[in-house]
Amino acid sequence: MRALPMAVSRGAVACATPAAAAAAVPRRSMLLSTAAAGAALQSDPIRLMSTPKLKLRASAGAAQAAATSFSSNDEAFTWAKKDNRRLLHVVYRVGDINKTIKFYTECLGMKLLRKRDIPEEKYTNAFLGYGPEETNFAIELTYNYGVDSYDVGAGFGHFGIATDDVAKTVELIRAKGGKVTREPGPVKGGKTVIAFIEDPDGYKFEILERPGTPEPLCQVMLRVGDLDRAISFYEKACGMKLLRKRDNPEYKYTVAMMGYGPEDQNAVLELTYNYGVTEYDKGNAYAQIAIGTDDVYKTAEVVKLSGGKVVREAGPLPGLGTKITAILDPDGWKSVFVDNIDFAKELE
Repeated sequence: MRALPMAVSRGAVACATPAAAAAAVPRRSMLLSTAAAGAALQSDPIRLMSTPKLKLRASAGAAQAAATSFSSNDEAFTWAKKDNRRLLHVVYRVGDINKTIKFYTECLGMKLLRKRDIPEEKYTNAFLGYGPEETNFAIELTYNYGVDSYDVGAGFGHFGIATDDVAKTVELIRAKGGKVTREPGPVKGGKTVIAFIEDPDGYKFEILERPGTPEPLCQVMLRVGDLDRAISFYEKACGMKLLRKRDNPEYKYTVAMMGYGPEDQNAVLELTYNYGVTEYDKGNAYAQIAIGTDDVYKTAEVVKLSGGKVVREAGPLPGLGTKITAILDPDGWKSVFVDNIDFAKELE
C-alpha cells in the first residue's frame, strides 16, 4: 500500500498543476474538489501567477478582500450569524469505493447522487445522500488509486443517521453483513433510542430514532480538547448556534450540538469533550466539512478575527472561478466555505 500525500484531501495528487486539474475535471463536478485545488494553490503560488488571466483574478480578489474590512469584531461576528449558511457535504477517504457505495445504498438507504473518475489525477469521487445536494447534506467519498486503507484516528467520532425504526434498520444492516457495535437501546443518560454500526472502512455511524425527519444524514461528531473554546469559535467564526449542551459526569464527557437550524430539521456538528483529554490523533481518513456562504472574503476575515487559521485564502479556484476559503478550528479540524451562487451554478 502506498503512502497518501497528506497535502491532498480530495484524491488529486499533490504534483498536479491547476491547469491540468481544470482540464481533467468537468465544470459541473469540479467545485467539490475544492480541497485538492486549495492545496495546489497554496503549494505553488508562483506557478499560478504565471497566467495573466489568473493575475487579474488575484488582483480582483485582493481588491474585494480589502473592501470587506469590518469596523469592529462585533460587526464581523454579527455578519457571520446573518450570513446565509448551511452544511453542504462532509468529505472522507475510503479504500474500496464500490464496496462502500454498495453498503451505503443497500444498508443505509442512501442514493448515489453522482460519481466521477479522474484517472489523470488517480482518484475517484462519489456523492451520496438522502436528497438532492441543492437542499440536503451529502457525503463525498474519495478513493485514491492504490490506497486500500486509512487511519480513522481517535479524534473523529461518528456520523449520525436518523430513522423511523432503529431496531429494524439494525437488523437490515446485520442481514447485509454490516457490523453492529452497539445494539439498539436508550442513549446513556437519556431516552433517545440509538445503535452503532461500522462501515467497511471502520467509520462509525450512530443510528438515531427520529421519525419523520427531513434530513436523515443528521450529524458529524468530532472530539475537541476544550469544549468552551470550540463552541466560541463555531459561534463567532462559523456563525453557528449552540443548539444544546449536555454534561454527563457519570460517563465523564460533555457534548455540544452546533448548527444553522433546529437539530430535528438540519444536519449538525456534534462536538464532544472527554474529561481530561486535550488532544487527539486525527489520522488521515476524515477530511473536512463544506459550508455554504454568501461571501468567502468576509468569512475568511471573520475567521482570522476569531483566532482561527485560514489555510486557503479566499478567492476563485484556478481554471473555474468558484470562490472558496479553507480554515482550521482551534483543534485542527478543517472546514471549506463555498460561495453559494457558485455552488448553485455547479449543480445546474
